[in-house]
Formats: sequence, structure tokens, C-alpha cells
Amino acid sequence: MQSRDPVVMAVYEKLGGKSMLGAEIASAADLARVVSHRIPLRALAHVQRQGLFSEGEIQRFIIPARTRRHREAKKERLTVEESDRLVRMARVQAVAEDVFGDADRANRWLRDPLGELSSIAPLDWARTEAGARLVEEILAKIDWGAAA
Repeated sequence: MQSRDPVVMAVYEKLGGKSMLGAEIASAADLARVVSHRIPLRALAHVQRQGLFSEGEIQRFIIPARTRRHREAKKERLTVEESDRLVRMARVQAVAEDVFGDADRANRWLRDPLGELSSIAPLDWARTEAGARLVEEILAKIDWGAAA
């Protein structure tokens, strides 16, 4: 399973790989297909066990607790929108880990207020696709050695 995009592969691994997603991912198109088919709810428990996101972050950024309980009771998957939010947050995390070379440093950077983002934490900006792209642009500047 080869991918030209290491971030796609990192997201795939963060979400639990084939055992959680039920499919192999070799490209961004494969990942988009998994999102469109709705990610299994158990992937949330996996990312939480991994320490990728806290319960509060999952509730704030991906799915409210009450909705999650409802879906668990009915054995439903995440919606396409929730699946997309989960992939977006995992992507931002993967990019930050790649830039900083360390999950702990990436976690601190994502959760600390950043002056360039109106003193709001990058992870909070990543709640939207436009905000996630902004955070990824800042990470790219850091990676290139520009002051950020």
C-alpha cells in the first residue's frame, strides 16, 4: 500500500487503519471515499484511547456527547459531516507532528494560543476547513523556517 502523501497515511493510521475504517487507504481519494461512506463510530474511541483527542475535544470538534450516545445506542456510523471533521482534525494533528517531529510538541503547539491566530489555539481554528488550511499554512511556514 503506497501513497504519495505521507499525511494521508498518517491520518489512516491515526484513525485505526483497516481494522477501524474497514478499508485500505492508498490515496487521498480512498480517504475521501471512506468519509463519504461514513466512518464507524468506534474510530472515535480509538483516537481517544490513542490520546489523539480528549473527550471534550471530540465533543467540541466532531460530535456532541448526546448525539454520540444516540448513535451508539442505534449502532450508527458518524455522518459524512462528522466523518469529515474527524479526518480534518486528524490531518491537522498529522501535519503538526510531521513539522515538529514529535507528538508532544505538536500537541502543545496545537493547543496553546497563537498570536498569529488572534491568540486562539490552532486546534480551535481547525474546526472549519478554512481554519484548518490556515493552520496548515502556518505549519508549512514553520517547516520552511519562516517565523510563525
